[in-house]
Amino acid sequence: MAEFLIIRLSAIGDVAMTVPVIYSAARANPSDSFTVLTQTFLLPVFINRPKNVKLIGIHTRGSEKSLRGFLRFASALVRYRYDVVLDLHCVIRSWIIDWMFRLRGRSVFMLDKMRKEKRRLVRKPPKDIRPLPDMVTRYADVFHAANIYFDKTFVSLYDDHPLNELIVREIAGEKTGRWVGIAPFARYRGKIYPLKQMEKALDILSRQEGISIFLFGAKGEEERTLGEWASRYGNTRSVAGRYSLDQELALISKLDVLLCMDSANMHFASLVGTKVISIWGATHPCAGFYGYRQPPELAIQTALPCRPCSIFGMKPCYRGDWACMTQITPESVAAKVNEFLEREKAGNGV
Repeated sequence: MAEFLIIRLSAIGDVAMTVPVIYSAARANPSDSFTVLTQTFLLPVFINRPKNVKLIGIHTRGSEKSLRGFLRFASALVRYRYDVVLDLHCVIRSWIIDWMFRLRGRSVFMLDKMRKEKRRLVRKPPKDIRPLPDMVTRYADVFHAANIYFDKTFVSLYDDHPLNELIVREIAGEKTGRWVGIAPFARYRGKIYPLKQMEKALDILSRQEGISIFLFGAKGEEERTLGEWASRYGNTRSVAGRYSLDQELALISKLDVLLCMDSANMHFASLVGTKVISIWGATHPCAGFYGYRQPPELAIQTALPCRPCSIFGMKPCYRGDWACMTQITPESVAAKVNEFLEREKAGNGV
């Protein structure tokens, strides 16, 4: 029996993408123990985990934010007798932990962040677009390097623990017709479809018979915006800021489709087996951050020579017009959702 420490401290979507690998590895190696170190607020992502998966939370926004606080935490951590460290993050904080374990003779295996290849992707035109391996595969490569072998058998967080339907009924009532989720926000502007255009797409979808729409977002400004949308359009309800992550995951699992950005919500939907129609602007699926087992044809994007210009969407548009987003019409977005729903209704899928 081996004890493995897995480090991935942030961000939300990146942590979510570790789940298919960790759960698959744990199920294939039941005699081994896998402990995940991540932000405390991200621990609820790991619901219905295998019995040999444990969790440790760290507060890098609180008690472990300072160097002294972090070193105190790391010093306590290395007292545990982990045999191998799997660093799926490779940032300064994880490097410090890696170094401390190496001093104790432990093996450390690290993620290849492919920085050179990412720079090639986002350079100004002309571009040579070569898709990078997806993140789930790159995470799995770290496990394989440590001689942990498995197939990616993960399908849903509810594989071994069926969803408690009562949770969904308490939030949304009995399901009738088709349920469409919309999550219009992301961390950076380069990932956000203009809100006026998204509201127009919502308007089109809300007028259609047999469709109920659920709006997802965070507390605060997102919650206020989505609340205003819900009050203006029929068959539309905002769940932003009202429920815990496990409750939102349960609701997302019952959606027919989720319309969202290149954001954490795309990865949450992927973890519960819900299909995603995602809108891409400054970023691009070829960078490896596409949703787990999501059909590539469900990505909405424009064929501009400047795309992608950013890996994470945080860079300003050097053209100045954000054409990668503004050229996508609300009508085409609504049509993509309707096309998917019609295919599903006909039993063809995608």
